[in-house]
Amino acid sequence: MPEGKIVKALSGFYYVQSDKNLFQCRGRGVFRKNKVNPLVGDEVVFEESNPGEGYILDVKPRKNELVRPPIANIDQAIIVVSATQPDFSSLLLDRFLVLIESKQIDPVIFISKIDIIPEQQELAIEKYKTDYEQIGYPVQMLSTKQSGGLSEAKKYFKDKISVIAGQSGVGKSSMLNAINPVLSLETNEISASLGRGKHTTRHVELIEINGGLVADTPGFSSLEFSEIELEELPDCFPEMQALRQNCKFRGCMHNKEPHCAVKAAVEDKTIPSFRYEHYLQFFEEIQSRKPRY
Repeated sequence: MPEGKIVKALSGFYYVQSDKNLFQCRGRGVFRKNKVNPLVGDEVVFEESNPGEGYILDVKPRKNELVRPPIANIDQAIIVVSATQPDFSSLLLDRFLVLIESKQIDPVIFISKIDIIPEQQELAIEKYKTDYEQIGYPVQMLSTKQSGGLSEAKKYFKDKISVIAGQSGVGKSSMLNAINPVLSLETNEISASLGRGKHTTRHVELIEINGGLVADTPGFSSLEFSEIELEELPDCFPEMQALRQNCKFRGCMHNKEPHCAVKAAVEDKTIPSFRYEHYLQFFEEIQSRKPRY
């Protein structure tokens, strides 16, 4: 039986790339019965019923999956945040990072519109860049000019399946268009009255960019931790996970416990205070979440 990867899902059809051919497939009824929903990014086994058409018979085990956008087997998430319009928010960036870490996906940070902010603000953004790089996250600066930072940004896409995440209006589609002009993805100007972008992306599709595959996904501004348990949260902060074994108490949550290595690292500024403040904020949010039955 032929095998391939789902690269697009639209109106009940799954488009499966197998070698250099694309097959328009439907899922067999067995999936609905077993509650398996094929996702873009899935490796599948299918049978060809007519030339270029077929049925998906089996979905291979996934290494990870996202609910929004619905996509599986992602190597990395490129989080695009803007320096301005909308303003840079380390809180929003940390929300993205925690969600992506919880799915065992490698994050990469792109900061866009770096050329249209005042110098004082640029210094603040540079400080954030240094902090995130010290944690271990790759950070790439992008300007609004076509060439600004793009050649360095391109290298992140090669041989990877990437998902692009970020608020509306930060320039995700514009960046992808600049890297691969053939795409001409639909882009929208920021709605000045709202101060945020309009949704322009309507379905999930893996598109080829610089030798890799990228899912261009809807921009979204609300990110909830509905799937993250409190015990998982410290592991979603790599700098805290690295120190966990140095805490006096096993299973230390770095909150009210004494002799906590993480709190000591915040005190001596090894861990940036903004990261710890966000950790406590997310801790509180998950703790006060209503239980699910």
